[in-house]
Amino acid sequence: MSDPAQALRDFTPQKEFFIGIDSDGCVFDSMEIKHKECFVPMFIKHFGLQAVSKYARETWEFVNLYSKTRGANRFPALSRSLNLLRERPQVIARKVTVPDSKAVDEWVARESKLGNATLAAEVAGGNRSLEQVKRWSDAVNVQVADIVEGVPPFPLFRESLLKMNERADTLVVSQTPVDALKREWSEHGIESLVRIIAGQEMGTKTEHIKFAAKGKYPDAKILMIGDAPGDFKASKGNGALFYPINPGREELSWKRFFEEALERFFAGTYAGDYESELVREFDACLPEKPAWA
Repeated sequence: MSDPAQALRDFTPQKEFFIGIDSDGCVFDSMEIKHKECFVPMFIKHFGLQAVSKYARETWEFVNLYSKTRGANRFPALSRSLNLLRERPQVIARKVTVPDSKAVDEWVARESKLGNATLAAEVAGGNRSLEQVKRWSDAVNVQVADIVEGVPPFPLFRESLLKMNERADTLVVSQTPVDALKREWSEHGIESLVRIIAGQEMGTKTEHIKFAAKGKYPDAKILMIGDAPGDFKASKGNGALFYPINPGREELSWKRFFEEALERFFAGTYAGDYESELVREFDACLPEKPAWA
């Protein structure tokens, strides 16, 4: 099987700067609809959580939308959600058995490309313990394809992207399956405005930036734009710069990027105090621990 990440390793600079852009919750206001209408119902259905559906929903949304693990790959997020839910007093009081995360944890620990293709290959290879996880993940994809449409990019994103492309090579850096990414970007006529759309099949976000940009551009000329702590970690893991799209204040974040931050990045005055202040503001947006802990 050919390595999907090879396209990133083969990537060659055409411009002076590199900008990686997350998709869900960063370009598109799609995080809420995907998690609340697609992930949560399938989480409840496939893991037998109907008797504690209220708490299952609250836990999933905390892990994936309203905490420092916002935007994480779905499989580590599944593990965290199951384990947080199992410890909740209301779940214990109702004597509801929450499935353990042992099988998914073992797989996540040894597989870097956490996607549907690698999961399917694992199950086809005889790992029966992941069948339930595969059924859930497949069902989520069906729901997303059925429900998520007509969600446009945030205001000023398109204008920002055109401005980025004047001096930077742009890539989508995401943990969403690539089919869903291509569907969303092409629906709004912006697929051709980035050089590559990298999804979960090409590895982690840190790997995306490492393969495509590290060593090919000076670190000070590599920027990651994202709305989740994982995006920040992906940039800093490569010594790059980070621009946050603050959850709940996305329009203001894109306005600031379009009006001042992008020009600072191109001018070499972004790093230092300016970036640090933006990161402090971003860090304050999302809590570490749930309110019920």
